[in-house]
Amino acid sequence: MRAQINRGDSWLTYDLANLLPGEKIDEDALEDFEDLLIQADLGIEAASEVCEKLRGGINSGRIKRPDQLRKALHASLVELLSPSSIPLEIPEFIRPFVIMAVGVNGVGKTTTMGKIGARLKQQGLSVMFAAGDTYRAGAVAQLETWAEKVDIPIVGQGQNADPASVIFDAYSAAKARNVDVLIADTAGRLHTQGGLMEELRKIKRVMQKHDQFAPHELMIVVDATAGHNALKQALEFHEAVGLTGITLTKLDGTAKGGAIFAIAKRLALPIRFVGVGEQAEDLGVFDANEFVSALLGDTGD
Repeated sequence: MRAQINRGDSWLTYDLANLLPGEKIDEDALEDFEDLLIQADLGIEAASEVCEKLRGGINSGRIKRPDQLRKALHASLVELLSPSSIPLEIPEFIRPFVIMAVGVNGVGKTTTMGKIGARLKQQGLSVMFAAGDTYRAGAVAQLETWAEKVDIPIVGQGQNADPASVIFDAYSAAKARNVDVLIADTAGRLHTQGGLMEELRKIKRVMQKHDQFAPHELMIVVDATAGHNALKQALEFHEAVGLTGITLTKLDGTAKGGAIFAIAKRLALPIRFVGVGEQAEDLGVFDANEFVSALLGDTGD
């Protein structure tokens, strides 16, 4: 993960020596640092929590130099994310296990579902795609391309079909073929579009005619470049449909990603994967320590 995330524009690669030019770390410098974290989309809650821990270390004398502050920052950020560092597991007693992807337009949901499908197949699981994004021109074809690329069957009905019907039929097919995992793509929608959010609830209700607990993983895909909007999206989607996991995409283009700290603090949802490119292998299991190390530009702990 460290090697793949682009650190060129990272807010956390900011040289602490520039922020703390002297040997002494005073309250003014710490307040400036807290402002930096807030500007980096950590959110007030997360930034305040991190800085309170740093302040405690400074007041106790454990943190005296910028290099010690950097190590303490690393530890505090990892501690903030560690409760959310929970990989996706597919229990053997649920077949098919249904993964449903949601999110706004342009975050890379279809590509992410293709990558996850490829990953699960490599683990020896049988997988099927459901082309539930029937609104965006080319969305079904895009998932069909992924299906062909990774040799995974796909169920779809073409553009403008009813997505709930598509996914219902896909579940029936997956059940009949004893498929291990059904991955359902859905159309991108703004979290402010009430009608489209209701459609997601409808898809859930229709799936639950098959299995009252489906979808078993309701994953929001979040663009790392979205900043504070990413938190708003996660909150609204969670309220609408009840999220169970997060995947962060486009970290190959930016190492900002600060909003994931705010999301972890507010929602305490598992962060499943990190996307760092367009290829099937460009998907990593989220690891809090690796993620923070990449953002800080660390070469080692």
